[in-house]
Amino acid sequence: MMTPGQRAEARIAELGIRDPRDLDVEAIAVDAGVSVRYEPLNGCEATLVGVGNRAIATIRKSPVRGRERFSIGHELAHWELHRGRSFRCRVDEPALNLESNGSLEREADEFSSHLLMPKPLFNPAVLASRWPTIAEIQEVAETFQTSQSATLIRLAKVDSLPVIVASYSRQGRLWYCSAPHVPRRWRIKSVLDPDSFAHELLTKGTPSLVPCKQSADAWFENDDADEYELLEQCVPGMPGKALVTLYLSEAEMFDVDYDPDVRWRAR
Repeated sequence: MMTPGQRAEARIAELGIRDPRDLDVEAIAVDAGVSVRYEPLNGCEATLVGVGNRAIATIRKSPVRGRERFSIGHELAHWELHRGRSFRCRVDEPALNLESNGSLEREADEFSSHLLMPKPLFNPAVLASRWPTIAEIQEVAETFQTSQSATLIRLAKVDSLPVIVASYSRQGRLWYCSAPHVPRRWRIKSVLDPDSFAHELLTKGTPSLVPCKQSADAWFENDDADEYELLEQCVPGMPGKALVTLYLSEAEMFDVDYDPDVRWRAR
């Protein structure tokens, strides 16, 4: 049985799409029997109503085209995966659904992310640079017409770079997403360390637009974190929030085994 992401990428392959500029999500939806319209919705970002083999996805108009596109992909996912139900979706960003526990919403997010940023097209774009900067991530986002946060989350989940993406407010961590091959032993802190660049962003308004060396101790709770360095960059996300990218740039961070008896430190 295919995962939601595999189903989305299979659809892209069936349509023969080989260029991000051809990822016309409205046309893909119409091909699946879903008509798209835009209206000033109240209380939600998108709705889906279907009868038989046809459905209408109503999308809240947004000044951010990436959010509209993600909403369309999200509703198309509900049509493909959860047909027979009506949906009123409250969010248009995968980052916001990471803060919830709605399994159907997460499935729809996975489908939409893979539909808008299929791995065969996305990987060459993000791997053009060893450690993509904020500007390079934004360029990829513009190419795929996705939001910056959706692009960063996809960067982590596509599992091609050793990256952790997270969002923090001054009160603490809101969500995080690690590349699957990042060792589980690395436990990201729940509250920003004063030495982190993200703390400086939220307290002084200073972003870090390129990956800069940072002590891993600023980000991880592990006893041995001060023995390693990583690369950190961060920009403002939603109001009052920092969107953080951490690259585990030292190969040695992958060589130490997980030890549950010694605060995640292998002796």
